[in-house]
Parts: sequence; C-alpha cells; structure tokens
Amino acid sequence: MFHNLLKLFLFLIFVNNSLFSQVDYSIQSNWAVLPNQMNSPISEFITDSSWIGKADVFYVYPTLFLDKSDTAWNISIEDEGQRKTILEKAVKFQASAWAESGRMFVPFYRQAHIRSYRKLKEGGKEALLLAYSDVKSAFLYYLEHYNNGRPIILAGHSQGSTHLSLLLKDLFDGTPLQKQLVAAYIPGIGIDKNNYTQLKLMQSPDEINGFVTWNTFKKKVNKEKFDLWYRGKLVVNPVTWDMTTCAARENHKGFLFWNGKMYKNSFSTNLIDGAVWISTPHFPYRRMAFTMDDYHLGDVNLFWEDIRLNSKVRLQNFTNTQR
Repeated sequence: MFHNLLKLFLFLIFVNNSLFSQVDYSIQSNWAVLPNQMNSPISEFITDSSWIGKADVFYVYPTLFLDKSDTAWNISIEDEGQRKTILEKAVKFQASAWAESGRMFVPFYRQAHIRSYRKLKEGGKEALLLAYSDVKSAFLYYLEHYNNGRPIILAGHSQGSTHLSLLLKDLFDGTPLQKQLVAAYIPGIGIDKNNYTQLKLMQSPDEINGFVTWNTFKKKVNKEKFDLWYRGKLVVNPVTWDMTTCAARENHKGFLFWNGKMYKNSFSTNLIDGAVWISTPHFPYRRMAFTMDDYHLGDVNLFWEDIRLNSKVRLQNFTNTQR
C-alpha cells in the first residue's frame, strides 16, 4: 500500500513538475513577449518606434486562472490554453498600451487562482507568493541579462500589480534601482499609504521615479468590494494623472475595446477615496456597461490611450533629467 502511494506521489510530481520546480527564464519559451519577437500581439500597436530603444517595459498580466472547477492553487506555465489567453487578451489589450514606450518583457508565471484572494488562510497566500517568486525570478534574470542600466517602466494589473507592488518593495524602494525607474503603473489593487519608505505616489503627469495606481467603479459603487479592498488606499485620476476630482468626458483620450477599436471622449472620471468611478461609457456597445458590477476588468484598456501618451511624457522627462 505504502509503495503504491509513493509511486502515485512521484507520478504526480513528474506530471506537475512545473509547479514544483523553479522556472528557468533563460528559456525563451518561458516568456510571453521578448524584444524583437516575431508575430508578437503588440506589434500591430507600434506606429512610432522612436522611444522603444530608450527604455524597457516589464509587464505582469492579471489573474486569468478563473476556472471554478479547477482545485489547483497555481497553474502551470505550460498550459497552452492559458498561454493563448494571456497573449490574446492581457498582452494584446493591456501590455500594448506601453508598446511604444520601450522594449517589452512579459514573463509567463505560475499565476495564483482567483480564489487565492478570498482564501488567503486556506492556501491563497502561499499560491500568491509562489506566483510572486516567478515574477521576481524573471525580473532578476531580465536585470542581469537584458537591462544594461536602461530606464525601466513597470506595468501590470490586478494580480500582476500585486506582484509588482512586492517587487517595488523588495528591489526598488530606497535602492539604487529606484533611479532607473521611470514609473510603475499598478492599477487594480489597493496600495496602503505607508506601503513604501521612499517610493511615492506620483501626483503630476510628468513625475518620475514613483508609481501610480487606481481602481475603477461605476457611479453606483459596489460598496462591499470598495470597503473591502480600496477605501482609504492610494489613487490618482488616470486621465489627468493628478488629484483632479473630476475629469470631463472631453479629457478622456480613449479606451481600447475588445473589437480592436478605440473610443475617445467616452466618459468622465471622478476621484473618490481610494478609487475612481466613471460615467457610463459612450460607445456603440454601451448596454454592456449596464450589466457589469464594476469596471475592474477594464482598469487598463478603459484608459489605454491615456496610458500610452502618459508613459511617453514620463519617459521624456526621465530622459531630460539624465542629460
């Protein structure tokens, strides 16, 4: 009996080896996007390549491991279905916002299941820390083998922002590496006001060496979610990139919808305690917005053009200060 159980255990380790061993980021296939990669989903969004050679973008995707019937806490980076979803959704509609701001680096990582956030004590914390260990390992490999002292933009969303917030604390906050940080865009999570000692929430559109964060709701705020995750947390207005209470619809630069089209001047953006709420978007699929509980899913692509333009403004300022 014991030997049969041992064989079964060893078999499971063999089958799920990618969940037990450290990810080797010297293997190119363990990256969703690397510079000069052929047929990258972000290629179609690059019309101006003048800035790409001047900085690097390290992007970490949000939680896409959502299958309620899957009891695993982390998903293997070898999962082909996940890889496809990461490239076709997260990379195409989120990472693409920074495509013209630097060489793009997107590691595959063993993301934690969505349940991890509400079941931290039942295994969620360990799952998130395992996922973070991959992100940190990938970033350290990038630093050693690709960076060569170049300016860095960190970008993520939701679980990706969770990991980047930890990366900022471990490697950037008050260290020499902070001087290489153009900006960190970490929406979709709640950041405490005392989370860092040196890193600051950037409150002007050209500020550098810090981070920005926001969380998007409807006018009728989901109070339970807002109170649990965001009330009292740090936030900026992702249209004006400062503490403007309300940015009129005319100030909105544009959001990238799932049909690949850009919709400009679509909504007003209103700053509240720890989050923003937006008016119902003006675009052909407006009825879809009424069915959504909040706009967390769109934290990045709702402000896609605003992000694209702002990252270049910060990069320009960073470049000017280095002269």
